[in-house]
Amino acid sequence: MMKKTCEKGGIEMIVYDRLWATMKERGVSQYRLMRTYQFSAGQLSRLRKNQNISTYTINTLCKILHCRVEDILEYVEEEEPEDDA
Repeated sequence: MMKKTCEKGGIEMIVYDRLWATMKERGVSQYRLMRTYQFSAGQLSRLRKNQNISTYTINTLCKILHCRVEDILEYVEEEEPEDDA
């Protein structure tokens, strides 16, 4: 996975950890997303790997789960390891 380095030296990343917790709270499984809402295995794979997804997908998840964007994703900035050289 390609990570973009920001000006501060950290790594910018959107993570979907909150999605899995929200799905559990709402009783919606990955299987249900695929069977009932026609989510593809590829979309779910990208979410599990914290890869890019479209705003359409984010919007659809919010509608299905009756939640806000903050309940699905979070922006985090990871610190890069320092060189000991």
